[in-house]
Amino acid sequence: MNTADSRLSVARPLLVFDGDCAFCTTSARTGQRWLGLEHVEPWQFLDLESVRLTTEQCEEAVQWVDVDGRVRSAHDAVIAALRHAGGVWGLLGRLLVLPGLYQLASVVYRWVARNRRRLPGGTPACRLPQS
Repeated sequence: MNTADSRLSVARPLLVFDGDCAFCTTSARTGQRWLGLEHVEPWQFLDLESVRLTTEQCEEAVQWVDVDGRVRSAHDAVIAALRHAGGVWGLLGRLLVLPGLYQLASVVYRWVARNRRRLPGGTPACRLPQS
């Protein structure tokens, strides 16, 4: 597959989450409703190569794939989803890229990711793979 084909593989932005994790599934579906996201999918049901993602990326963090093929991960994916939603959510997304808030978003995302099995709805399946 050539790069041009993979870059055109999403007609609208795509949020990719870990469908084996109950906490992630609940979070992604809540985000889909609140942000009005059209395309939210568990990575386990996608042809990852067609959207330029790897299993490792998807096991590590939530992913955002823009229509231009650009991939954002972890807190950057959340920020991209917020900005895409527009309105108050878009404003929050723009604020989260400011110095200090951006670093805080990173720390909070990593804490949630590390502890997702302990959060409401989390199960042992939500545990991140050990690297």
